[in-house]
Amino acid sequence: MWFFLLSDAFTFSALLVYYGAQRFSKFTWPDPDLVFQSIPGITDSGAPLVFVGIMTFILIMSSVTMVLAVEAGHRNAKKEVIGWMIATVVGGFMFLGCQALEWTHLFHEGFGWGEIPPADHLEHFFSTEVSSVATLQFSNLFFTITGFHGFHVFTGVVLNVIILCMTIAGVFERRGHYLMVEKVGLYWHFVDLVWVFVFTFFYLI
Repeated sequence: MWFFLLSDAFTFSALLVYYGAQRFSKFTWPDPDLVFQSIPGITDSGAPLVFVGIMTFILIMSSVTMVLAVEAGHRNAKKEVIGWMIATVVGGFMFLGCQALEWTHLFHEGFGWGEIPPADHLEHFFSTEVSSVATLQFSNLFFTITGFHGFHVFTGVVLNVIILCMTIAGVFERRGHYLMVEKVGLYWHFVDLVWVFVFTFFYLI
């Protein structure tokens, strides 16, 4: 597990370093406060970083519930493990749902992998000089990296569902330990940690 997480960490690091290199090699870049100022379904502007803040809170809380599931497993408390695992799965689905809403909103704004919003839209995303090239690079890297992370979250949710079903079936109770819950928990915490860096690079810098 640790070797897999380490290799995955190198992959995410390479992607984020490349994004940083592109970001700081350009004189101008889309302003995250202007690009991410909507709450899908509620408001299209005036709420910079609020929605992604909600997404981050959901993912962090799912990490907390996973910690509680692991702790309950150490006590062989099957019912508690089930409850906290359900909460973790719900948190994962909520995060993915929020990401789908954010992507849909950006698509409607004209963003997309390999696509540039119409010229008359670009000025709303820049606090300095408008650049079509910077917009294209930002869009491509945003959808690539957040999509790659979203895939990891989805994989984590699937693994959590499998572990949840095994817990309900009493597999770990018969084994006398919940080590698999802890192993999947490591992966889930890794996914949450990566999001902190993705959040910092795309939404804050």
